[in-house]
Amino acid sequence: MVTGDNIDTARAVAVKCNIINRDQLDDDEVCMEGPTFFDQVGGLKVVELDNGKTKESVRNMKRFQEIRSKIRVLARSRPEDKYLMVTGLRNCGDVVAVTGDGTNDAPALKKADVGFGMGLAGTDVCTEAADIIIVNDNFERIVRAAKWGRNVYDNI
Repeated sequence: MVTGDNIDTARAVAVKCNIINRDQLDDDEVCMEGPTFFDQVGGLKVVELDNGKTKESVRNMKRFQEIRSKIRVLARSRPEDKYLMVTGLRNCGDVVAVTGDGTNDAPALKKADVGFGMGLAGTDVCTEAADIIIVNDNFERIVRAAKWGRNVYDNI
């Protein structure tokens, strides 16, 4: 769970949603703040390729992988923290979905394999960056979309 909320709110929501259990509340590797995460993994590394394109990666991939193995909550996340998390997960070969509603979510929405933008509360920038627009802002629709997507993929 990546959120802009403060760490205490994020922990409470994560427990309520069964993302973490009460024993994990005080583990700094399970619940981390965005700026701490960013500093520990060294931020983003951008390499200019010969073909004029760029390749983005996490500076300290070893530390990223250590964090990745335990982290469940990233709180007080700034746009650059979200983008770095998505970049790192994709560098590891993970399939990444991002939900968002604000202009600040657009970079992570665009970087993800699939970006879900909120149609009611979402800004124009957010909905332009998203691959799928959730027209009624109901998160249950994301689960439904994933089920349909898997069904179509399996049938193909």
